Amino acid sequence: MTSAPVLTVRRVTTTRAGGFSAAPYDGFNLGDHVGDDPAAVRRNRQRLADGIGLAPERLVWMEQIHGRAVEIVDGPRAEPVPATDALVTTVPNLALVVLTADCVPVLLSDDEAGVIAAVHAGRVGARIGIVPLVLEAMTAVGARVERIGAFLGPAASGRQYEVPAAMRADVEAHLPGSAATTVRGTPSLDLRAGIRRQLEAAGVGGVAADPRCTIEDRTLFSHRRTAPTGRIAGVIWMQAGS
Repeated sequence: MTSAPVLTVRRVTTTRAGGFSAAPYDGFNLGDHVGDDPAAVRRNRQRLADGIGLAPERLVWMEQIHGRAVEIVDGPRAEPVPATDALVTTVPNLALVVLTADCVPVLLSDDEAGVIAAVHAGRVGARIGIVPLVLEAMTAVGARVERIGAFLGPAASGRQYEVPAAMRADVEAHLPGSAATTVRGTPSLDLRAGIRRQLEAAGVGGVAADPRCTIEDRTLFSHRRTAPTGRIAGVIWMQAGS
């Protein structure tokens, strides 16, 4: 009688450190849609795959469009999943990748059920409800909301993410808890705070957040600070072992 493989959920957030891209994408840019040299991006993606111990074809990428489409993937994809901002899988050793440079990368897992998700939650996607749709997709393949753990990666903070007052009010109406004020006293958004409240209200078992602000921290890419620029990655996968 053979025992089932043990699955360990792994999460990784990259920085700008290392890599092969030249300015203004220096150095570890993983975005292939920002104007960087495609050869440098390929080398950077190979470096990421090597770093997490998976073959490059085991990493699944998205064509992110600030929407709320969720795709359940059951194996490698030769190309980025088109017009999608969230991926869900139950497949071991298949890494889901979300690219950001101020938006919130959300990594979710029900470790017991073996269900994981990666979500691109920018202002538009968070406002129109991509996160609740991902929770629905996860439960449809066996997850239970109270067992799901969430990790919110580096993103623009309320201290720096300045927006018009009308935009702040609109997002707050759809994503309560996201309204904030910058260090300059101007209207802003704290999308991580709003997403945290949304997850907790849905009954998610635990929410953790990386406190770093992409606009402030120059070890990270920020579109609002300097554009054009590269993209960091949030990666989640289930590592199979004996």
